[in-house]
Amino acid sequence: MHERRRMNRRRWLRGHALVGLASVAPAARAKDSPPAAASAADAVPALPVGALPGEIGERALEIALTRRVGARALSGWSQTPLESLTGLLTPSDLHFERHHGGIPALSATDHELLVHGLVRQPKRFDLAALKRFPAVTRVYFIECSGNGYASTLPVEEIPAGLRPSDVDGLFSVSEWTGLSVRDLLEAVGLARKARWALAEGADSAAMTRSIPVAKLLDDALLVYGQNGEPLRPAQGYPLRLLLPGYEGNMSIKWLKRLEFSDAPFMTREETARYSDPRADGRVELFSFSMGPKSLITEPAGPGAIGAPGYREIRGLAWSGRGSVRKVEVSVDGGRRWRDARLDGPASPQGARRFALGWSWDGAPALLMSRATDSSGASQPGYSEARQGRGQDATYHNNAVRGWRLDRDGGLQFAMADPIR
Repeated sequence: MHERRRMNRRRWLRGHALVGLASVAPAARAKDSPPAAASAADAVPALPVGALPGEIGERALEIALTRRVGARALSGWSQTPLESLTGLLTPSDLHFERHHGGIPALSATDHELLVHGLVRQPKRFDLAALKRFPAVTRVYFIECSGNGYASTLPVEEIPAGLRPSDVDGLFSVSEWTGLSVRDLLEAVGLARKARWALAEGADSAAMTRSIPVAKLLDDALLVYGQNGEPLRPAQGYPLRLLLPGYEGNMSIKWLKRLEFSDAPFMTREETARYSDPRADGRVELFSFSMGPKSLITEPAGPGAIGAPGYREIRGLAWSGRGSVRKVEVSVDGGRRWRDARLDGPASPQGARRFALGWSWDGAPALLMSRATDSSGASQPGYSEARQGRGQDATYHNNAVRGWRLDRDGGLQFAMADPIR
């Protein structure tokens, strides 16, 4: 039986080999017969062999120069190139950065997390121990509380030539993998009177923030993976706290310590920094959540839109207070609004892409977008967002943004109150 199968296989191979030879060998012809006309296939030049698989994939040559923007020596930050991206997830190497003391060089084998204070069993956990907890994977955005600084400026001081990344580039979306903080706290036994935790990073600035225990027990994660790979050093390798929807500086990178108490710790970063001055001279502390926000990324400045005609207005919307339920777009400065199409699930503390078809007739226009989340909150107008805020209040600004389009197709970032 086996011998018969081998014989049949040999006949099959021999037959296909002959067919292959017949397809490539020129037909024999008489010595004095005229040459046959070349076939269309003979006229097609052979294509060169492409690059072979490598250990690390590379971007196409046309987009190989896609980079974060705004990175400067000693600046401590760089922005995601929102205008160059598609889809929802930000590539790990283009995730925005904000550091207070540079990026520490840490080893996962030596790094430990100390959990102490108002817990029954203070413990140290290395990364291997943390990876033994049930793993969870979630998609969340991280946004710096100072994102959108240009939108806080007086209208006459907004610089020309801004790109979407210059406006709101301190924002990125990733798929995060790690463990639930709730599971960790069950392992150490959280005391009943514990209400706050101090999260501390291993960077030279010893970045510290007070975190409500209620948030840690809700949806907080300890992450060691991002977009299918380990965290990159700039994003907190080997361990980062992730607080969905809260201002980015609270998602402490290079996390080394969680200390529990019955009161907030009133650290420098939440008193002298990351607080909101009010117009009456008081200062609002612990403004944790990022409000609903949207940004048109196409068409957007700088540059020109091109000739009049049909195109899609596209952008991103997100909220730290719920899921994005609606995005409206206006092309006439807020006189009329139309509901945009939303892509992706309405996930809590998540982001979504939006799009709206539009035919530009060549007349000047003011493009705006406005997001509404599941809590019912919507983006305020420019003046409304400034009400009650101090002159130097630059955090948590989620006012409606816009792009002014002139007759020549030029686009410039603009802040204006929607026309009622």
